[in-house]
Amino acid sequence: MARGTPPLVPLGYGKFVRADRVYALVPLEGDDRGDGRRTFVYVEGLEQPLVASRSEGAIARDLAEALGQSPRGRHDGVAFPGQEPLF
Repeated sequence: MARGTPPLVPLGYGKFVRADRVYALVPLEGDDRGDGRRTFVYVEGLEQPLVASRSEGAIARDLAEALGQSPRGRHDGVAFPGQEPLF
């Protein structure tokens, strides 16, 4: 990987997105889910969300790791600058 190139995050079924371009993950529920449809992934520069076959939790963990952050729920005592703890 070239220096400075943002890592790619897999969405499943051969789809990948740049980690720094994802701005929202929406889990699919009910009749919308099925046949490999688990999560809508909103990507900067695309009008429509991509449909991922991976769960929002799995994608979120990969995004956090790719961006050098601790995954949600596993802060390991690290605080993010400018954010107060909620609990």
